[in-house]
Amino acid sequence: MDQFLDAAANQNHPLRILSDFLKTEESVETAKRYNESRFVGYVLEIGYDEITIITCDPFKVNVGGIPRNSLLIMVPDSFEQNGKSIPLHFTLLRVLDSAPTPLSKEVQQTYFELQKKSMPELDIFTQSELQWGALKTKVLGMFYPHPTQLDTIEFSGDLNNYVSAHKYKIYSPDDKLLDLVSNELVPKENRFAIGKLRLTENRLPLPGKKLPDVDIFLSTNDFKGCRTAMFGKTRLGKSNVVKLIVQSLLETTRDTRNVGQLIFDINGEYANDNPQDDNLSIRGAYPDRCTVYALTPKTNTPSQPLKLNFYHTPFSSKQVLNTLIRQSGRSGSDYVDAFISVDIPDFSEVNAIPNNRMNEKIRAIRKIQYYFALLHKCQFACDENTVRNSIPSANSVRGFNPGFSDALRNAAYSAFQLQVPQAPNSLDTLQRELEVIHRFKKANPADPNLRSGSGNPIFDQEDNALLEMLEPNPGRSGFSILLRFRSYHDHRAGDYTANILHLLDEGQTVILDLGNADEILMTYFSRQLSEAVFYHQTDKFTNNQLGNHFIQLYFEEAHNLFGYNDNSDETRIYRRFAKEGAKYHIGMVYSTQSPSTINSDLLAQTENFFVAHLASQEDVNKLAKVNIAYESIKNDILQAKTPGYMRMLTRSHRFVVSMQAKKFTPPSNTNK
Repeated sequence: MDQFLDAAANQNHPLRILSDFLKTEESVETAKRYNESRFVGYVLEIGYDEITIITCDPFKVNVGGIPRNSLLIMVPDSFEQNGKSIPLHFTLLRVLDSAPTPLSKEVQQTYFELQKKSMPELDIFTQSELQWGALKTKVLGMFYPHPTQLDTIEFSGDLNNYVSAHKYKIYSPDDKLLDLVSNELVPKENRFAIGKLRLTENRLPLPGKKLPDVDIFLSTNDFKGCRTAMFGKTRLGKSNVVKLIVQSLLETTRDTRNVGQLIFDINGEYANDNPQDDNLSIRGAYPDRCTVYALTPKTNTPSQPLKLNFYHTPFSSKQVLNTLIRQSGRSGSDYVDAFISVDIPDFSEVNAIPNNRMNEKIRAIRKIQYYFALLHKCQFACDENTVRNSIPSANSVRGFNPGFSDALRNAAYSAFQLQVPQAPNSLDTLQRELEVIHRFKKANPADPNLRSGSGNPIFDQEDNALLEMLEPNPGRSGFSILLRFRSYHDHRAGDYTANILHLLDEGQTVILDLGNADEILMTYFSRQLSEAVFYHQTDKFTNNQLGNHFIQLYFEEAHNLFGYNDNSDETRIYRRFAKEGAKYHIGMVYSTQSPSTINSDLLAQTENFFVAHLASQEDVNKLAKVNIAYESIKNDILQAKTPGYMRMLTRSHRFVVSMQAKKFTPPSNTNK
């Protein structure tokens, strides 16, 4: 009766699978169908961290082989102790390597003697002795009934107790048990199949034996507001797994639309289909859920223009211009290189200069004014009122007025027999005044009006480089070099940020097609939009409007954005994602070839890992240092190079799951 009641109570419990497995093993042993047995051997030496097991060749063959990295389970010899039943449970082990036995030297001696005598065959007694060996295994933890929740499993990363080695048996789990250990800890909510269990790279089956056929699931709840890393050498499937994660969030939020995704697509593979490689893009698979912004629109990909407002952030836009000039092959001459070397300060940088350094502040504001006059001459359109109000002020230097002395202005205009106009109040009048004064300066370099009251030149080398581009000497192209770059500018470009944030709030996936863009442009857009997302989510958090809405960011070649030991202001936003992203419902997925190239702050805060082949001992050591779960499979990561073969660890997984990621397919083919 007790057994009947116990069986009834555990009818729906996940560990019923273990009970059925052990009953099957008992019946197989009774019927002497040993080739169907999953029994592997016995415990030779037991500890809290490692367990050495003894096994033999027939046991290994019966279970289809026991390769390194495969999983085994350890169960008590009996679940009856002192007339009382103990709860069903098992210990999960990972096979690490072979281990010596007490007879290892004798076995080696026997082999040596046999080979020396060239014996063609072993007698049955010797063969029986030599087929035994030992394996060293890592204790991953224990599965047992949850103490307070019915029909639920709990997992612990340690052992509550162990007794004498002879009290245990070792089995190779079947597919149902492998499914239990791989997926039972994953929340049932928002599940998505990402691949198949693949314990080893080698997939050669033993005769008459099948390889495991177990689906591996993840829950998209584990990615919302979390950091996810993709590590591995190029062409090993990182981008495919990123697509699967994007797809999983699209599929599991089809009704709620509570996750917006922003993908910085530096190769154009998420925005554009590539039929030659049978490579379908995210946009191609989900055209109704995706919006593409492109620097260079593609013929077959509907997209919105991704433009810069060169007046919005002077420092960044000047860096972009520098890159475009170099790419066009126009650098190399002295005056162009001098212009490239000029750094234009941002407004915030100027405002940070204290008033007791007034001369420094005035020089910084004038540089911005000279730069804006140059953009205006190159016909970079703008809303003058907005630009005028954005420029900091200091004394008489404000808006478009550089505040030159009356003496200098009178001398410059009089030299060309021109009437002295009012102080500049538009980009047109600023441009004309700078052209007049620059011509005067070149014609009268020693004029005392070109020096300040302290005797220093009013125009330093960087000022001269800007003015020479604005009003070049005869025979020089000057400002005309910049005319071709107007296609990158839009004075309404600030609106794209607001539009993207609106789309993200609606649960859309926004893809920034940055294919063929220079690293400077990629860095600019990544940082600018990352900051916009962060402050947008911060504002919602402050006003208690976050709710259950999340934003997920995706970065390729992440080492270019937040490299190791890069603590500069330019990468500060990514460090804030690492430390504060969860609070503001911001998650990020970043891909790179090497964990040792990623900022340590971000690595330390990363919860989810997908690791393909790494070729460097330094990289696997770094990975194991960041997450100890990878310590026992470092050699496997170094040796296995199959594309799509990943070692996955998410918030729900307490140990690394080795799996073969499925190929990204459109929704209609997802279940094929």
